[in-house]
Amino acid sequence: MHNPIKPFWKIKPLSEMTRKEWESLCDGCGRCCLEKLENKKTGKVYYTNVACPLLDPETCRCKSYKDRKALMPFCLSLTPENINKFRWLPGSCAYRLLAEGKELAWWHPLVSGNADTVRQAGISVCGKVISSEHIHPDDLENYIVDWKIWTRHAQTLEAGF
Repeated sequence: MHNPIKPFWKIKPLSEMTRKEWESLCDGCGRCCLEKLENKKTGKVYYTNVACPLLDPETCRCKSYKDRKALMPFCLSLTPENINKFRWLPGSCAYRLLAEGKELAWWHPLVSGNADTVRQAGISVCGKVISSEHIHPDDLENYIVDWKIWTRHAQTLEAGF
């Protein structure tokens, strides 16, 4: 009887993953590196297409990942202990999905075996953002984006249309 080996994210809780496993969960979408606005009355979080200046808009990777905390003091580090505190993480985020007991999406590089499927699925912010260096913080509400557009695109791809 064939007994395939289950991938680490299906058998290990987040708290037991190695640093390498933990880091590999990041799909490279870049959404967590975007400026967000929160409605204080409703708690609803709105994403903008304004990115941290350290986010490379073409690769969607941090230009200085190792030193990001020193360069950007407000940059947050996700850990198994704090993952549930960040309500603003996109619903597509592997860390959030696994913390909620859900499966990784078909386009996640660990599932697809291809780092470019995040971009192909329309989940990545690559080529869709501008650096916060060019935007006045008071103007952020003019840069709010509708994630449903990207989500619909990913669902269409998944359905094979």
